[in-house]
Amino acid sequence: MVKVRQDAWSHEDDLLLAETVLRHIREGSTQLNAFDEVGDHLNRTSAACGFRWNAEVRSKYESAIDLAKRQRKEKKRALSSVSKKTSVPAVSLHSVNEKAETNLETNSLAVAETSSLSIDKVIQYLKELKKESNASNQSKAALETLEKENVMLKSKVQELENQLSSTEDQLVSIQEDYQTFIQIMDRARKMTVLDDKDSRTAPAFRMDKNGNLQQLAQGSN
Repeated sequence: MVKVRQDAWSHEDDLLLAETVLRHIREGSTQLNAFDEVGDHLNRTSAACGFRWNAEVRSKYESAIDLAKRQRKEKKRALSSVSKKTSVPAVSLHSVNEKAETNLETNSLAVAETSSLSIDKVIQYLKELKKESNASNQSKAALETLEKENVMLKSKVQELENQLSSTEDQLVSIQEDYQTFIQIMDRARKMTVLDDKDSRTAPAFRMDKNGNLQQLAQGSN
């Protein structure tokens, strides 16, 4: 079983970090402010949030970052356009009303176009996010499968090691029995040689009338 560190970042933590940073980019704020906000939510330091963003999360949201930057530029451009048009001096009440109506229509069209563009980009971003989530789930399932296979392989290796140890013990026992058998055979051979020697008839002698010893031939009385 894989151990998980208590301070490890979860998928939800990474998602909160990404959403917060993207929101700050769109609103023209800084990433440091985003790190501070995420740190308050997750009870982490701003430095830890920044390190996590730059090391792991940022590479997964490059397209979303570009989209957020474009939205920030469009927002600034729209605000600048509104500021310039509203700062033009009025010549007459009628011209002011006409210009105000024109500016209102222009701004409405600009906002509508910006909103339409943003919605399309947001939909595209959500689709990409869904793909990344599906890929993450697939990777998680693959990791779980590999962990199960690893456990099975470890069990199989342990079983083979036990079989090898049992075979080695049997081999030692067979070698000991063989040595014992050799010793028994050697003793039996020696005993057979001694029996052969003992079975030989010792020479017999008798004394003649003159007092001399004569060897009797084997088989004679």
